[in-house]
Amino acid sequence: MMGEELVVIRLTFYVALVTSIAVLPLSLIIAWVLARKKFRGKALVEALITLPLVAPPVVTGYMLLLLFGRNGWVGRPLFQMFGIRMTFNFFSLICASLVVSLPLAVRSIRASFEMIDPMYETVAQTLGKTPIETFFRVSLPMALPGVLSAMVLTFARSLGEFGATITLAGNIPNKTQTISLLVYSYMQVPGMEKQAALMVLISLAVSFLAIAASEMLNKRHLR
Repeated sequence: MMGEELVVIRLTFYVALVTSIAVLPLSLIIAWVLARKKFRGKALVEALITLPLVAPPVVTGYMLLLLFGRNGWVGRPLFQMFGIRMTFNFFSLICASLVVSLPLAVRSIRASFEMIDPMYETVAQTLGKTPIETFFRVSLPMALPGVLSAMVLTFARSLGEFGATITLAGNIPNKTQTISLLVYSYMQVPGMEKQAALMVLISLAVSFLAIAASEMLNKRHLR
């Protein structure tokens, strides 16, 4: 294995790890609200959250480019006022992985919250616990296996992300090139089939282990 491939593997794992951590607070809030609250427009919020899961990844990346590009709704003022560029860099890798992974995390954590009898939370609040204390001392511990499963799924999804990443972050060697993008690059060059196969095997092995870990956590949660 060449040094370039090791750099790509390290970057891919780092992006997946950072995404798994970054997605946690946002997915916890969204999942709890969807599981416990009723409000007008809830179906629309659910659809928007799920959209990156069913939309073509390139379309998701294009929408992110419209938002964070140099002339985008968010990217333009940030670049003009602070000189911050939010595309074709490490931030764009995290952003793409976060957006496409969020629906998986929310669905997994929401299912865990919905399996908890709301009576436990009601009893905790009647005993003087605030809603925040109830969440961290009752709801979250009971849903913890599902939360861990969501993080594992997020990690696995980030490892295989391609469409949104190549649109928002590009395929820049030693900068934004992940395993999926390296495999794509190898496939464009005759004679690089072995290198591409090696990267595919590494990606499949890690993804398989992540899915197995997620299933184990889900089974533990159901017991």
